[in-house]
This record gives sequence, structure tokens and C-alpha cells, in this order.
Amino acid sequence: MANTISIAIPEPVVAYIDSRVATGGYGNRSEYIRDLVRNDQREQAKRRLRDLVIEGLESGAATPMTPTDWTEMESVARGLSKP
Repeated sequence: MANTISIAIPEPVVAYIDSRVATGGYGNRSEYIRDLVRNDQREQAKRRLRDLVIEGLESGAATPMTPTDWTEMESVARGLSKP
């Protein structure tokens, strides 16, 4: 079920949103705002992934994976244990 929120937006921003709705293939203001939020969520996920890759690269020299490591990773991926 969708929730409704109310926000105050200055008139120039409303005009911009309306122009994007008219020219951007959005059916209404809500669709445009939802698209902005989805894009932000994707960007945050990309940033998180980049941060994790950097953390891994900076964590030191690589070591061979053991069968225990793989089992632990599978459990974490399946939500059976915490990292």
C-alpha cells in the first residue's frame, strides 16, 4: 500500500518538476519523484559497493580461500549468519 507524504517545494522547483513530467515520459509528479528516489537508491548502492571494493583492496594481501571460508560466505549470503 502506498503512503502519502506532504512536502513544501518552492514554485520554481515545482515548475521544473512539471516540465520534466511533460517532457520526460512521466505520468505525474509522483512518478517523477519516485524515479528520483530509485535513482538515488541505485547510486547509494554503487557507492557502497565501491567502498567495499576499496576496503577489500586496502585490507592487505590476498589469501587463498578455504572450504570453510566458502561455507561461511554461503551462510552469510543466505542470511543464515552475520558477516
